[in-house]
Amino acid sequence: MSNTRIAFIGAGNMAASLIGGLRAKGLDAAQIRASDPGDETRARVSAEHGIETFADNAQAIDGADVIVLAVKPQAMKSVCQALRPSLKPGQLVVSIAAGITCASMNNWLGEQPIVRCMPNTPALLRQGVSGLFATAQVSAEQRQQAEELLSAVGLALWLETEQQLDAVTAVSGSGPAYFFLLVEAMTAAGEKLGLPREIAAQLTAQTALGAAHMVVSSDVDAAELRRRVTSPAGTTEAAIKSFQAGGFEALVEKALGAAAHRSAEMAEQLGQ
Repeated sequence: MSNTRIAFIGAGNMAASLIGGLRAKGLDAAQIRASDPGDETRARVSAEHGIETFADNAQAIDGADVIVLAVKPQAMKSVCQALRPSLKPGQLVVSIAAGITCASMNNWLGEQPIVRCMPNTPALLRQGVSGLFATAQVSAEQRQQAEELLSAVGLALWLETEQQLDAVTAVSGSGPAYFFLLVEAMTAAGEKLGLPREIAAQLTAQTALGAAHMVVSSDVDAAELRRRVTSPAGTTEAAIKSFQAGGFEALVEKALGAAAHRSAEMAEQLGQ
């Protein structure tokens, strides 16, 4: 990325996180530009990261090697159609908008090399994970550029088919909310068991953090880690059996299936 020029269309939280990650990895501020309709957003991003910002998208992409589309899915069609006359052949387009297919973007932009990504909100802390899919027009060098871009805020994983992005959306894109829900429920349960709410919340949050670190750093899978902390006839086994008796695994499968279905449904609706 040392000589790559990157333009962000949209300078909201996710774009700002990517810009911050790139700057932290040593990319020069002169290589990054961003456009956004909000005066305050442009001023904040410029002040925090030292980059040039624009109100006009066409100005931002002039001379860029990589164009990152970081706008809301509902705005993608109009943004892409307005950008089309200003695009140069071969400019890589990286989309981080959920539910917008490569076919739709090609229809709106013309035939450009496109990498479609599904990041998640922990990217704001550079602890994210992203699924990436590249169209056939994307070169090996451009794949590397896209991977380094998303790696600036966490783990970047390539997918074989675009359809797999619906599953990525269900597992990791929406995934943080599932853990937040579990934290909420455990905190509430701890309070009902007699703990002060603040202590229940701290116990739950730190337990979630520690468990996540164990999963990431361990050389065994989550199932084995669970078995290791589940003593026969102990307290953990009692809780696990209660979860399973309530259909925990089937409920998780159903929930993720609903998210994946909605992702595919959104792609059809927004791509028209």
